[in-house]
Amino acid sequence: MRIGILGGTGPAGSALGSRLASVGYDVVIGSRSAERAAAVCSELVARYPEIVTRLSGGDNAAAAEGDVVVVATPWDSAATTVRENSEALQGKVLVSMANALVRVTGEFQPLLPPRGSVAAHIQAAAPRSRVVAALHHLPAKELGHLGAPIDSDVLICSDDRESVRIVSEIVERIPGCRPLDAGQLSNATAIEAFTAVLLQLNVRYKTRVALKLSGFHSPRTHAE
Repeated sequence: MRIGILGGTGPAGSALGSRLASVGYDVVIGSRSAERAAAVCSELVARYPEIVTRLSGGDNAAAAEGDVVVVATPWDSAATTVRENSEALQGKVLVSMANALVRVTGEFQPLLPPRGSVAAHIQAAAPRSRVVAALHHLPAKELGHLGAPIDSDVLICSDDRESVRIVSEIVERIPGCRPLDAGQLSNATAIEAFTAVLLQLNVRYKTRVALKLSGFHSPRTHAE
């Protein structure tokens, strides 16, 4: 499987790209500037030579050619970037990982986009894509530490059950991560907003928290 990452040169996108390459996926990190994407890939490969054959850079159009595409742009440019590449994204699994947040007097607060969530905004921009909301709560720094597992649950929601299964299988390849089917895409509103709580805990306790839910004996991670 080839995974493209739109706007993948930031901390979250580049960490995700290198992590996915380390577990066997071919990854294209995209950017508005192909040169910028190539430079970020060179930095990542210099740090982790084992991913050299799996990781490449290009513009966002190149990333949109992936079998599965992740939107890793800032939340306020996610829909615009998707709309610009909507033709190439038709019929594909499109993963929204952005969170609409603002920091006010030291406190992280969630914003409510016009359609209720960033994921819903992306779905409107690419109505023929299979949008999945996922990966919101993975800490970027730990995600980029390729030699260490991440002890975290990953909440996944979508209106397309097969897409939930596909993304769950990708998440399961990341050591320490457990995918959980969180229902329909409308639940992305709560999932995105909860990121503000996790970030505030990081600030208050000077740590990096990850989401981990208890009470599961054998959670059903894949849609039937």
